[in-house]
This record gives sequence, C-alpha cells and structure tokens, in this order.
Amino acid sequence: MRTLRFHEYGDPAAVLRLEEAAPPEPGPGQVRVAVQACGLNPADWALCGGLFAGDLPRGIGLEVAGTVDALGAGVRGVDVGDAVFGPAPYTGPTAGAAEHAVLDIWFPRPPGLGPVAAAALPMAVETAHRGLDVLGAGADGTVLVYGAGTTVGFAATQMAVRRGARVIAAAGETYADALRAAGAEVTAYGDGLVERVRALAGGPVGLALDAGPVSDVLPDLVRTVEAPAHVVTLSNFAAAEALGARAGFAARRDDVLGDYARLAAAGEFTVPVARVFPLEDWRAALERSRSGRARGKLVLGVAA
Repeated sequence: MRTLRFHEYGDPAAVLRLEEAAPPEPGPGQVRVAVQACGLNPADWALCGGLFAGDLPRGIGLEVAGTVDALGAGVRGVDVGDAVFGPAPYTGPTAGAAEHAVLDIWFPRPPGLGPVAAAALPMAVETAHRGLDVLGAGADGTVLVYGAGTTVGFAATQMAVRRGARVIAAAGETYADALRAAGAEVTAYGDGLVERVRALAGGPVGLALDAGPVSDVLPDLVRTVEAPAHVVTLSNFAAAEALGARAGFAARRDDVLGDYARLAAAGEFTVPVARVFPLEDWRAALERSRSGRARGKLVLGVAA
C-alpha cells in the first residue's frame, strides 16, 4: 500500500516520504479500514519533529474515514464493508495517511455524511468539546470564542450555541457569515478587541475560550472577563500559567464523535473543509497548512 511516513525526525518537508509498505494487521479490538480520506493537522508536522517520539518509521494522519476491510480478534458490532471514521493511532509504522489504517476507536459514518466531511471531525470535535467542558460552558451567560474561524473554534462556537450560551465569536472574514448563521455574534481580530467584546456583551463576558494558534492574545482575553480563571486556552499554555488562566487539559472526549457525526449528517453541525489534496500532493497540503492561511480543514483524499 502507499503510505506517508518518516524514518527520521526533522522538518516534515525533508523527512516525509510517500512510499510502499505492507498494510497493517488489526490487533485485538482493532479494525482495519481502506482509507478514503485523512484529515491533516499541525500535530502531524509536530510528530515529524519528535513529538511523542518512539520507534521509527512512523506515519502521520490522525483522522480517518473509510470502509472496514478486516477485523481484529474480539471485535463485535461492525462488519467488513461498513463505513466508519475515527482517530487513527500514531505510534505505529504507518498511520492514517495511507491506503489502509487500523483504528482503536471508530464510529459508524451515517448516511449523508461523506468521507471527507467525516475525516474532518475527530480532532476538532474532541478538542472543542473538551475545551468547553473544562471552561464550564453551559446555558447561562456569555461565552467568547477566540479563533472561531479555526476548525476547533468553529466547532466550539456551534457547540456552545447548542448548549444554550450566548456566543461572541472573534474571527476573520472567511467564516464570519457562517458563524452568524450558526447563532454567534461576530467581531474581528486585532486592535480594540477587548473594547468591542465588552461593548457587545454589555460588560465582561462570563467565560472565554482561546481556540486560536499560539500568539500573544491571552492578556487581552483576560481583560474581557472578570477573573483570569474564566479563560481557558487550547494553545497558549505558558502564557496561561503566567496570567492565571487555565489550560484545556482533561480526559479525551472521543466518545462524543458519533453524536456529532449524526448532527453533521443532518446538516446541523460542520467542520469547514478548505481543500482536499490527492495523497501524492501531500507537499502542497503541507505548504498550505504551514502558511497560516489554511482557512479550514485540509484533507488528503486517498480513495474514492
């Protein structure tokens, strides 16, 4: 099978190779899927650089949608040929960016949800749901989501609206209209953010979720709330410790993926996909991802 993987640590442009390898065999409790689509994330490039280092070679691709083509020992409730999606393990010699991948955790792909849309869900949904849980976002009060145009922020905005919160979304123009359609009030990034947010909220917001990339924005977010602990960040961990804000660390919430897949299939939830690249065009996907202008989920299309 074709697989995208690395044999040494370093810059992904230098160490990644698209090459032939034996398909992985599913172990106990695992399924193997014929991959149709694989979501890409900045974490993939970090793996190439040595994040969670281990035995080499290693694959990239942490989100997979495809059809089951082999079952490991003890697997029940799924059959060969079933359409599934889920987070792909990253500790083996291959991962999701390949023609076949094994999954420890998977969910049925509902009718009406295509493989590309399904492959866009796992990382954004899990991270956003966990962040809102740590934040304590519920039906009361106002939640600011900073970085609402990112895949995680876009997911978190929809989730917070569904929980009954009033949501102010700080985002660029790319997804501003879509965020408004989802029920959020939208304000721009940049100078005057604190004043704009407090004007919209009529004072300090109750809670703020930082879903943007690593930046120097956290001091401003702390000024939008009454106390620093009312801010949770998913990226700016060093600044959070210094300011008294919280980091979004908690137990993973992969269990919610099936629920959001059903909502996505019904047109009630989405993670925006910016572009689909053929597997052999992975370098173009890497360049787009690292440009800072991905403007949505980037997906590798592996098979029809």
